[in-house]
Amino acid sequence: MAFGIKRKELTAWKERVSRGEIAYLTHFWIDPRFPGVKSVTKVGCADLERLEEWCRAHGLNPRYIHRRELFPHFDLLGEKQKEILQLEGLTDHIRRFHL
Repeated sequence: MAFGIKRKELTAWKERVSRGEIAYLTHFWIDPRFPGVKSVTKVGCADLERLEEWCRAHGLNPRYIHRRELFPHFDLLGEKQKEILQLEGLTDHIRRFHL
C-alpha cells in the first residue's frame, strides 16, 4: 500500500519517466513481505537501456527492474535506498520519509 505522495508528484514522475529521464519517486509503503521497511523509492525511466545502465552503475541487478509497459522502474528499499538517495543529492526524500 502506497501513501504520502501527492497526485502532482506522481504526475511529474510519470512525465519524466515517459521522456526517458531517470526519475525518483519516494513514498511511504507497507508490504508484509518486507518487515520493517516503511518506504520505497521508485527509480523509473522509459529508456530501459538507460535504466539498466543506472542499475549497474549503482551495483544493482537490472534483472529486478519492473518492466511495466509505460513506467518501467526499479524499487529501492532499506539501506541501499538511503545510500543512493544521498549519492543523488536527494536529501529532501531522506528527510521527508525519515530514512
